[in-house]
Amino acid sequence: MLNASQRSHILVVEDDSKLASALVAGIESDGHQVTWASSAEEGFYQLHQQKTDLLVLDVTLPRRDGFDLLRQIREDRIDVRVLMLTSHNSVEDRVHGLRTGADDYLGKPFSFPELLARIDALLRRILPQATSESVTVGDLSLNTKTRAASRAGKTIELSAREFDLLLYLAENGGRTVSREMLARDVWKESSRYTPLDNVIDVQINRLRKKVDDSFSVKLIHTVRGLGFSLREPEG
Repeated sequence: MLNASQRSHILVVEDDSKLASALVAGIESDGHQVTWASSAEEGFYQLHQQKTDLLVLDVTLPRRDGFDLLRQIREDRIDVRVLMLTSHNSVEDRVHGLRTGADDYLGKPFSFPELLARIDALLRRILPQATSESVTVGDLSLNTKTRAASRAGKTIELSAREFDLLLYLAENGGRTVSREMLARDVWKESSRYTPLDNVIDVQINRLRKKVDDSFSVKLIHTVRGLGFSLREPEG
């Protein structure tokens, strides 16, 4: 089985040297290659010097903060996943980070297992999949080879775009995905200035009708201000 971590390179931009050392050691112990930059300027330089698969980015940095660096990365269309790791963890901060172009957002203090799990989830989107032909969420089943969908044994007729969207939500394992992530990874639209929010909302509503309307247990959830998730309800 292909191990995604064997060929991933991660850049950590963090000005706290003690925390940065812990991050580098912890992420390297999970099998990744890691480079550390202590400022936004150094991080931006490193992104242009080497192929980076994922950026772990702090917000509070000297001179230029993480949001500024993230905005520059997206304006320059640098192809890198960004996980923001910061003490700025209000709902407004998270929404701002995701709307600026972050792929994920984790507040400090954090647990290392959760950080590593989120890193792996982000890397799975850019590395060849080694998953089985079937992806299931509750009683929903997706066959990635035949591109067939069913729920509780009942076939669901989906367009190609609807199947791609549903599969993307399923492969994120219950995590919230933003509209920006869907635009980039499902619609393959990298421009920050192409309005797709309404298109995405229409497709999500169509999926709800096909996947959830006939069932009492709803699998597609809207996370207000952040995006969508596909999961079984808790409890």
